[in-house]
Amino acid sequence: MEICKDAVVKGIGTPDGEELALINRLTRRELGAEEVYTFALRLCDNDIDRDFERFDDGALEAMAPMFVGVSGVFDHQWSAREQTARIYRSEVVGGEGLLTSDGRSYRFLKGWAYLMRTPENAALIAEIDGGIKREVSVGCCADKTLCSICGEELDACPHEKGAQYDGQLCCGVLTGVSDVYEWSFVAVPAQRRAGVMKSAGRRLEDEARLGRKYLKGLRGELVRLAGIAEPELDHALLEKAAGRLDEEELLGFIKLYRGKADRLLAPGVQLSYGQDGVPQEIADGAFLI
Repeated sequence: MEICKDAVVKGIGTPDGEELALINRLTRRELGAEEVYTFALRLCDNDIDRDFERFDDGALEAMAPMFVGVSGVFDHQWSAREQTARIYRSEVVGGEGLLTSDGRSYRFLKGWAYLMRTPENAALIAEIDGGIKREVSVGCCADKTLCSICGEELDACPHEKGAQYDGQLCCGVLTGVSDVYEWSFVAVPAQRRAGVMKSAGRRLEDEARLGRKYLKGLRGELVRLAGIAEPELDHALLEKAAGRLDEEELLGFIKLYRGKADRLLAPGVQLSYGQDGVPQEIADGAFLI
């Protein structure tokens, strides 16, 4: 099957009339078939990647029309000098029996791209045909990352990516893709079959991930302390309420409940002598048989 055997990038060569017509919708002048080189590529899929994240099928469908006209670069370097090719059509394919690592029907976003047959591009064309340039990665914006275990937003739920729950691997489900930026030739993609970079900048994504982890830690601490201070409260309700609080609110409630928890857990004294208002029978209670 094509999904199993083809490389991520597959050289095609010279476009036919229908393909050339699609390409010429993106050009300033009518190009001849001999002027362009075309190739197909697997942009991204719905399988769990190395970051324990995956696109849902709706995200793949949404991205298909967005990628038409999007240019390819190298290593996600946003520079006009790095532009090398452009996608002229794309569609979601798959579902013919191949399964993802967690047992769902495997689907992927396939794109067809073209570049000009110039002396400068001759080496790249040779590398595509020779299987050297083959791994790709996409840059896009996903509005939400949902937990595959409970369906809630991953930042606000108690589950951790990469952990097992009753034999089920927890991953982040990327949904609501609102924009695509570029696709790139890369050496090591996040997705095992294609590769994907899921935000505009890896540094910004790393910073956002640290912020989400910090807030998740605060919410967990609040739930723990509130459970100690007020054990009659419903644990699930506590988690839900904590998920709606921002940093300032979380820190305020943590301070409040930490004080209550500390007072409840503070060790008591055995003797009560010298304390005002303590009846004599209670003061002597430790010695009574």
